[in-house]
Amino acid sequence: MSARLTFPGLRAPKPLLSPETERQLSARQLEILEELEERLVVGGLADLTMAEIARAMNCSLRTLYGIAPSKDELVLTVVDRRLRRFGRAAIGTLVESMEPLDALRTYLAAANEAVQPESVAYAGELARVSGGQRLLDAHEDYVTAVTQRLLERAVEARAIAPVDTAAVAHVLGGLGREFARPGVSELASGSPKQTADAVTEIVLRGLERG
Repeated sequence: MSARLTFPGLRAPKPLLSPETERQLSARQLEILEELEERLVVGGLADLTMAEIARAMNCSLRTLYGIAPSKDELVLTVVDRRLRRFGRAAIGTLVESMEPLDALRTYLAAANEAVQPESVAYAGELARVSGGQRLLDAHEDYVTAVTQRLLERAVEARAIAPVDTAAVAHVLGGLGREFARPGVSELASGSPKQTADAVTEIVLRGLERG
């Protein structure tokens, strides 16, 4: 079995809900987090108060405050857990034996799984939550950093011509989020993920030697 491809010195964003805190949550609180994620992608969660969320979840306010100290922190925690799950899955697709361009395509396609049509709804939700933009930026910065490492690997292997890897990674790492933005998602004929994957392929084919 091939070893996983790793990126020494590169760290994913620090989770809003630390592993220690998550281990201390009750089974019901963990269930609530899952249920809130389902509600988030439909939209409207950011407009509710903690009391309204508690009623919707059929739980006490104390149970919610045991997860997060405020409504904004609760919404951010739900989004962060979702994005981290997609991020772990994307990194998990990479093995050392992959050809450099195959690794780039595989990683970016997996990272773009986070940009499903419902992502448009919660991107709008986060715009109304304090710290939402900062959270999305942190996750996008990590995708961009991994993409740059993969581009550097491709340059070293002469799979692509020498290129400004930081600039290209900035473009590729932000495609999913760009096509999920309200007002932009409607411009393309496909879903945000389909569009991001298609544009990624155009860029990589342009970089490929031969």
